[in-house]
Amino acid sequence: MDEIAHFIALPYDRTDGELVPGQQAKCASPAAAIEHAKHLWKTFGHAGAAAVVRTGHPGTKMTVLRTYGMVPSDLEQERSRPDSW
Repeated sequence: MDEIAHFIALPYDRTDGELVPGQQAKCASPAAAIEHAKHLWKTFGHAGAAAVVRTGHPGTKMTVLRTYGMVPSDLEQERSRPDSW
């Protein structure tokens, strides 16, 4: 069975001094996820945004494509935890 890939743009906002994830947006391609993340960060004024791809069934691996602004420093480590998504 082929792996399922989900391309996600994920904004982050500052709340009480912490970075919290906002509403994730599914995108059609890696390029679309990167552009959408950039748009979320620049246009809508989020503290930061990340473009990621989740592969597997269900979402067992996460790869960070690009980050903008402020994102959690442990974002790369979250990919090893399938239950974080």
